Amino acid sequence: MEEKNSVSKELKEKLFLQRKNGYRRIDAEEEKAIFVFAEDYKRFLDIAKTEREAVIEAVKTLEANGFTEYKKGMKLNAGDKIYRNNRGKAVVAAVIGSAPIDEGVRLCAAHIDSPRLDLKQNPLYEDNELALFKTHYYGGIKKYQWTTIPMSLHGVIVKADGTSVTVNIGEDENDPVFCVTDLLPHLATEQMSRTAAKLVRGEDLNLLIGSIPFRDDEASEAVKLNIMNLLFEKYGITEDDFISSELEAVPAFKARDIGFDRSLIGGYGHDDRCCAFPALRAVVDCAEPVHTVVTVLTDKEETGSDGNTGLCSAYLKYFIADIAETLGSSGRSVLSASECLSADVNAAFDPTFPEVNEKNNAAFVNKGVCITKYTGARGKSGTSDASAEFAGRIRRLMNSKNVVWQTGELGKVDAGGGGTVAAYIANLDVDTIDMGVPVLSMHAPYEVISKLDLYMAYKAFAAFIAD
Repeated sequence: MEEKNSVSKELKEKLFLQRKNGYRRIDAEEEKAIFVFAEDYKRFLDIAKTEREAVIEAVKTLEANGFTEYKKGMKLNAGDKIYRNNRGKAVVAAVIGSAPIDEGVRLCAAHIDSPRLDLKQNPLYEDNELALFKTHYYGGIKKYQWTTIPMSLHGVIVKADGTSVTVNIGEDENDPVFCVTDLLPHLATEQMSRTAAKLVRGEDLNLLIGSIPFRDDEASEAVKLNIMNLLFEKYGITEDDFISSELEAVPAFKARDIGFDRSLIGGYGHDDRCCAFPALRAVVDCAEPVHTVVTVLTDKEETGSDGNTGLCSAYLKYFIADIAETLGSSGRSVLSASECLSADVNAAFDPTFPEVNEKNNAAFVNKGVCITKYTGARGKSGTSDASAEFAGRIRRLMNSKNVVWQTGELGKVDAGGGGTVAAYIANLDVDTIDMGVPVLSMHAPYEVISKLDLYMAYKAFAAFIAD
């Protein structure tokens, strides 16, 4: 009987899909590297809460590591490190490889925008001697999650004379914060009878910003006047200047370790900065690649990737075409020979809500970076669906580099679904597959990821671009 059990065990190990916890597959040295990497990531998450801030931090990192800003027509040689800043809201970085550019590039694509509350063009108003900002939520959110939490305000205001001011209020411990209020349960009988989608309506997401009236006379809107006067004194702006501003209200939380074992990270903006940061670090750490390496940190993914800083724009295609031309080829030829990891997150299995997942095809915390062959909703709507050949190539590469990885779909077939930038890059005739970190509470103000999964994303991206 023991011999039969032994044979069965060996066969299972040989033939069955193995999905072991990643900590059972690594040694103490790698575990230490995981925790060190996580500290660097947490600092990035706190600094880069908007796409503009992420670009600023990325450019600082690139320039500190020998990257120079690329201008069309620059001479390029193997080993050159270049980047292009797209309007301060997206950035492309590249390291020129030793192989002919006709052999294609190794591309990693992540996004640096996250769900948030944007201020409307005419946001400031007073109601019953309280001053508030009207907001318009950005990306897919559960609106009720964004009430009664401390919020900070980030962005830029372009004044009438064309000068601009940068806003960052609420991150320093001495700064004030802002919040969206909610009803007390004692008076919420009607509210609590609504469906969750309407529990808090879009027009209810008003940011509370002040309550002291201007100390001059009994004029109407004195609280609004006082707030506007404070803003004029600090920034030199008038109410008209809000029209040409981009101001984003984001959670004022700092990234923190979660759990007695400190194995998890809680914070705002894991989607998709937990892939953007490893992708950035991978290109920075890349030395003397065979194939040219390109990493793009893009904007607008959460709203469909439209606009000139999103990947429905041609800016990435133009960048590759420019370097291809300089190196004696064409953008079309290079793209057709290229490969891409669409570095985006997937939903981690949550044991509190198991009913939305099909366990055999769900991503789990601590089981590594997740390879997602296809995304989309229901009938694979909006997906690129990577080929078996390319999925096989990535699988072999991950195994050869001892990357802890898994596969997963975004929930049950009819449960919903979602998309990434993969389709937009695949549409350029590029072999593309999604790979990223599983996230708990995705699109909430406070998301959770595993430190191990984060590090394995870095390890995967580094292996891919060096191959």
